[in-house]
Amino acid sequence: MKVAVVVDPYSSGNMLAPAFREAGLMPVAVTSTPEPSEVYAASYRPEDFDAVITHDGDVARTAEVLAGLDPVCVLPGTECGVELADLLAPLVLPERCNTPELAAARRHKGAMQEALVAAGLPTVRQICTDSAEEAEAWIAREGLAGRPLIVKPPKSAGTDGVTLIGPGGDWRRAFSGLLHQRNKLDLVNDQVLVQEYLVGTEHVVDTFSHDGRHTVVDICRYRKRGTVYDSMDWLPYDPVGDAELLDYTSAALDALGVRFGAAHTEVMMTAEGPRLIETGVRLHGGGQPRFCRVATGDSQVDRTVRYCAGGDIPLGYTLGQQMRVVFLLVTRSGVVRNAEILERVADLPSHHFHAVEVRTGDLVRATDDLFASLALGFVVLAHPEPAVLEADYAAIRELERELVIG
Repeated sequence: MKVAVVVDPYSSGNMLAPAFREAGLMPVAVTSTPEPSEVYAASYRPEDFDAVITHDGDVARTAEVLAGLDPVCVLPGTECGVELADLLAPLVLPERCNTPELAAARRHKGAMQEALVAAGLPTVRQICTDSAEEAEAWIAREGLAGRPLIVKPPKSAGTDGVTLIGPGGDWRRAFSGLLHQRNKLDLVNDQVLVQEYLVGTEHVVDTFSHDGRHTVVDICRYRKRGTVYDSMDWLPYDPVGDAELLDYTSAALDALGVRFGAAHTEVMMTAEGPRLIETGVRLHGGGQPRFCRVATGDSQVDRTVRYCAGGDIPLGYTLGQQMRVVFLLVTRSGVVRNAEILERVADLPSHHFHAVEVRTGDLVRATDDLFASLALGFVVLAHPEPAVLEADYAAIRELERELVIG
């Protein structure tokens, strides 16, 4: 039986092992640390794998063990596995790996934008530094003083640490609050990114690449409140109408050396054209692939497994029905007194799935990133009529307003 290797099989990556096994492949896990970070611990299912190899820091030794298994792939399961997978894959399976020389650009968000600049692509204006004085000089030089800014860690996920600074706001406080602090992926922020704030419509393009060819699995549109996710809608595949978005995404993936595997690319469509927010060279997280299957009949997990098992991969997709993920939000911190009212979402006409994680008596914090939102829960709506989705979305927000938090 052929072997498929998944590095850090957390978040949506936990869907790969059962899918590989169903396709007749033997799943093997590699973990980059002895235990997953707290934000991923609940999604780890070691029992799904025939073997679990804990990486001890010696890349050559881990690669030698994997090479002995003769795997068909070495892929990251989620963001924290990207760097180790990028180190191992060229040593174990050079015909199915991303460009090694560009590995840093696939993980470090400062280097990511620099790679696009080197490729001649338009990018967000930014500086990545450990010096507030250097950042201040850059802000003045770019004419961004008094304008909204984004301050964030260069290596994080789930909008962890992403801070919107309003016009004239105190960006230095956010900068110093992130610098040298440990983020939710258990990494120390040795630098901080300061970026211009992009105005426009944010899209995510999920892809699966093989032999340097990028296929589109789904296109979604985000709604956000500042930096907090509000909802996500699947969009029809329209290679003509979305040509600018798709051409830019493909060029960005090329600039980052993406040649094999899943990628999750967030792009802001601004008045000046598309601008990369960031690319995660792994599956779309939060269990999105299982809902994508409902919307399109396909997903990044399915394409990954199908290709590794010798199947064909389409270039695009067909949207089968309207679908929206609604992320639960609270605007203040405190103890929830009536969380049970959120279970009423199951009665909505377009209800497809929900995960309400908060219980009466739980202490919650005001939603400030995706991890905090997922700690509350989310609702998946699916229906042929867009008006029904809109009405049910409004009903969910009304239920949130009825929550008693004190």
